[in-house]
Amino acid sequence: MSLIVQKFGGTSVGSAERIVNVAKKVGEFRNQGHDVIVVVSAMSGETNRLTELAREISPQPKPREIDVLLSTGEQVTIALLAMALESEGYEAVSFTGGQIKILTDDFHTKARIKEIETTSIRNEISSGKVVIVAGFQGVDSKGNITTLGRGGSDTTAVALAAALDSDECQIYTDVKGVYTTDPRVVEDAKLLSNITFEEMLELSSLGAKVLQIRAVEFAGKYKVPLRVLSSFEAGPGTLINVEGGSSMEEPAIAGIAFERDEAKLNISGVPDIPGIAYKVIGPVSEAGIEVDVIVQSAAADGSNDISFTVKRADCDSAKSILDSLASDLKAKKVALDKKVCKVSLVGVGMRSHAGIASEMFKTLAKEGINIQLITTSEIKISVVIEEKYLELAVRSLHSTFDLGDPNFNGEGK
Repeated sequence: MSLIVQKFGGTSVGSAERIVNVAKKVGEFRNQGHDVIVVVSAMSGETNRLTELAREISPQPKPREIDVLLSTGEQVTIALLAMALESEGYEAVSFTGGQIKILTDDFHTKARIKEIETTSIRNEISSGKVVIVAGFQGVDSKGNITTLGRGGSDTTAVALAAALDSDECQIYTDVKGVYTTDPRVVEDAKLLSNITFEEMLELSSLGAKVLQIRAVEFAGKYKVPLRVLSSFEAGPGTLINVEGGSSMEEPAIAGIAFERDEAKLNISGVPDIPGIAYKVIGPVSEAGIEVDVIVQSAAADGSNDISFTVKRADCDSAKSILDSLASDLKAKKVALDKKVCKVSLVGVGMRSHAGIASEMFKTLAKEGINIQLITTSEIKISVVIEEKYLELAVRSLHSTFDLGDPNFNGEGK
């Protein structure tokens, strides 16, 4: 008998009918003899509805009260799922994050889990019940309700799986698993049967939206086997673990990620002296703006150009900071380009396959796509290009590296 943690997102529990379907799916695992813990999100749209309500009341509500409000979404879902399971003939009990003492720090709206008390869950599992836990939430040391940020239910599920030493953590979504790239961009994108934690972490951080980054980090740290499946279609999904695939020779590339929400800033003509990068990037980071790809290049006249990318939502603020620095730094110009995107190749096989970067650059050159910035690691290569070329770049690279599904029949995913 295995202990399985299953997580169902907002789309999976978006209506009474879907909640009943989740109960039937959970019941199938109980019938197979497995112990099951279910983590659920709020019903789709509910968190947005509650957030809008808060804004109607107050333009800047206290984060503590936001957490009290938003946590109610999951509380509704756990109660309804418990009722559905009971109606299907399975004993079930629901718990909020506070009831089972998912202890977090006190950073409201973006708390991190510190500890989970598992005694009550183990007792209920031992008595034969399905335990249902509200995702996305916990309590701090003073008993205040906290929330883990968007997508936090994934983290709740993985943290529970780690604390309980479960055999597998299953994340049910509206897709069949992890693909070589977004099937909406490349029709013959292949469903991966296995992928490593390293690869999944890179794909998540580079734009793939299947899993929350923190959940993948947690799973990798505690070596929790993580599986992504569809709530609506049967199938094995994608297993994310330490080893990844089982073939003797891993493919060089596991997948292609991309991010549309990018902007590039450039400050040119700054002096080529020690500490100049910090003087440019430091104030931007201190303003809470996440800096991504950074390139510094020295000119023959002894000056420097520094280019970097940020999220598009932060680009105007970042430019204002650079504008305020330009005079003191004796910069010639500050430029902002909001029409860029990032495309990335990811794969642990890069470690043993030479020539991946040159093949990538050759493919983009054939399509007339200019590379503006490049960043690399052991298992990834990212390029910044004009946004209008994003889909062409992804399709071309997908074909070049032979990532397509050989069984694709043209009928979509």
